[in-house]
Amino acid sequence: MSDSSLARNESLPGEGKVVSLPDTSDFIFNQTMLRVKDPQRSLDFYSNILGMTLIKQLDFPDMQFSLFFLGYVEPDEVIPDDPVERTAYTFRQKALLELTHNWGTEDDEDFAGYHNGNDDPRGFGHIGLSVPDVYAACERFTDLGVEFVKRPDEGSMKGLAFIKDPDGYWIEILEANGLAALSAALITGS
Repeated sequence: MSDSSLARNESLPGEGKVVSLPDTSDFIFNQTMLRVKDPQRSLDFYSNILGMTLIKQLDFPDMQFSLFFLGYVEPDEVIPDDPVERTAYTFRQKALLELTHNWGTEDDEDFAGYHNGNDDPRGFGHIGLSVPDVYAACERFTDLGVEFVKRPDEGSMKGLAFIKDPDGYWIEILEANGLAALSAALITGS
């Protein structure tokens, strides 16, 4: 299906058209889940390198797995102390990252890890973080020893980068104004 056929399909809302359905008005995009081998390494990466807050951890001993919900929280925002209230708070937030750890994978030498979605067969691609300055963020990532898939000035798309988390998942590092400039160039053909 080409872009022009999408534009002609009257049942699709089209770019920039707000979808407002009464039956979904209270829906939010709450989370994206990634499976991780070693939660300590992953939590360290997402908290101490990317600056996310661990909002809630849920352990399921009978099924031997844990869930870790991380996100960006404003410094003055109050996260409830009560575990039940914190759980409800967690599931009301927008755009959280859920890390799922199946117990024992961190110590299993035969466990090869999870598919990152970018190797064949391709599927899931990446998560994306908008930062104020891609170059400054990438300099910090370099200083911290983060593995890069693409640095900001590599390839044909300049001004954005891709890094890898401890499990090999790709994270796009982008700057809103930089992508707006790229969009303007695509529109004007310059």
